[in-house]
Amino acid sequence: MNQNQGGNDARHDDDSALTFSLLLLTTLLIPDELVEHYLGKSGFQCPDVRLIRLVAVATQKFVAEVAGDALQQCKARQSAVVKDKRDKQQKDKRLILSMEDLSKALREYGVNVKHQEDFADNPSTGIDPASRDE
Repeated sequence: MNQNQGGNDARHDDDSALTFSLLLLTTLLIPDELVEHYLGKSGFQCPDVRLIRLVAVATQKFVAEVAGDALQQCKARQSAVVKDKRDKQQKDKRLILSMEDLSKALREYGVNVKHQEDFADNPSTGIDPASRDE
């Protein structure tokens, strides 16, 4: 039993070495410098590039999952709108991702996003406060 367990450890080490070597060869979407910057801001300093790349892969996976979930939220929201307006045919079938979709997707992962309300639709936006009374 111990010999078999030792063989599994050696195979596990080989798999880990292969994984880390692949991390060094792979071009990731998130640059190493960006990962190092944010890890440094949180107080974590690591000279090992393999660990930096591992964090980048995990971050990339998280962003991809959140984006996929937000896309599903967007599709559900827009299909509900189409069902309400059955008499009108929509020519434009583009999906428009909203902050609400992203917030719902992030909430599933325990991230609560508070976004500021947009006041651009207010007619008095951009007008000097003194001239609003006139």
